[in-house]
Amino acid sequence: MFSYQHLALTPIINACGTVTRLGGAPLRQAALDSYQQASLEAIPLEELQTAVSQQLAEWTGAEAGIITSGAAAALTLGAAAILAGSDPAKMECLPHTENIPHEFLVSRDHRSGYDHAVRASGARLREIGLNEVVSGAGVRRTEVWEYEAAICENTAGILYVYTKDSAPALADVVSLGQKHNLPVLVDAAGELPPPSNLTTLVASGANLVAFSGGKAIGGPQASGLLLGQRKLVGSALLQMLDMDDHPQLWKPSLLDQLDFQAMPRHGIGRGFKVSKESVMALMSALDEFLQEDNSVRMQGLADTLSDIQKKLEQAGIISQVHWPDPETTPRLHLPAADAFRVCQQLRDSSPRVFVGHGMLDQDILIINAIALREHQIDDLCQALIDAVNNPL
Repeated sequence: MFSYQHLALTPIINACGTVTRLGGAPLRQAALDSYQQASLEAIPLEELQTAVSQQLAEWTGAEAGIITSGAAAALTLGAAAILAGSDPAKMECLPHTENIPHEFLVSRDHRSGYDHAVRASGARLREIGLNEVVSGAGVRRTEVWEYEAAICENTAGILYVYTKDSAPALADVVSLGQKHNLPVLVDAAGELPPPSNLTTLVASGANLVAFSGGKAIGGPQASGLLLGQRKLVGSALLQMLDMDDHPQLWKPSLLDQLDFQAMPRHGIGRGFKVSKESVMALMSALDEFLQEDNSVRMQGLADTLSDIQKKLEQAGIISQVHWPDPETTPRLHLPAADAFRVCQQLRDSSPRVFVGHGMLDQDILIINAIALREHQIDDLCQALIDAVNNPL
């Protein structure tokens, strides 16, 4: 077996979480088993995704769903579906959108580097609202009337980035979209847990919702979910599939053949293909994720952080478990003078340790236990003690 060691690489201790740059979450054993089993037999991918769609609909309440090669791919495919619908000529022209409605309305405080995935489809983002809270200029955030005021002949849809603190409320934006026949694409990539978000966000009426499969679900790192309206999910799937077949033999997946003037060619999502192994691995991981008691899982992570906290206290280091919602992932906040230096020292230590760096400018290290292994706890604690108490 070829290993990291053959490449002169040594695995790190991941105390940062399920981030992509560190390889995502540990893969569930059931996902590994399904990956291996799926590799042994061939299956038409359009038939596989269609069957998966039926199961995802049963689990989540969505009209349809597909497995994508990550949440970013789900956003690109979702945007492409909104832009092209079932029109093969529009599918073929993407990402060139000069002659079709192509703007997605987005609140200014929903913008991030991740929205590049939407723009990759050919969509253009039209910002609305003013980020007064972040700029220290006021207390108001984007309001629904600002979406409505920005609608024009080039408007194709609405991009909504969901967190528990997002504003305005998703339900209000969805209502506006329905009023003006504008699809709403929701980026909920990292919004699991709680598992209930899978059903509540679908039930919001949003046309499409994107989730990551390689984070809390425990599926392959390069996997994701696109859930929502059947005709849009079907368009997204068509723009991802291998379309090298004869039109006389073609049967469109998830959609009615009467919806099409002709058989589409390879779409903009062709580079986002998902292997049969990854599809089945994510389905197994999702099955377990939905069946397990999330409260028990989160409590287990909190207990691990409490154990780390106690070991640090014995070395004179004060930290605090931050867990405002028992259904979401707890974190340990560790204040440290010159936190950037401490973070770099941890990355250079042996074993190498990566911690959450979202609050380094506040001199706080963040420990997330979701990707930690039990045998790594002592080494993690010693590395933290050395870096904080014995700076190089």
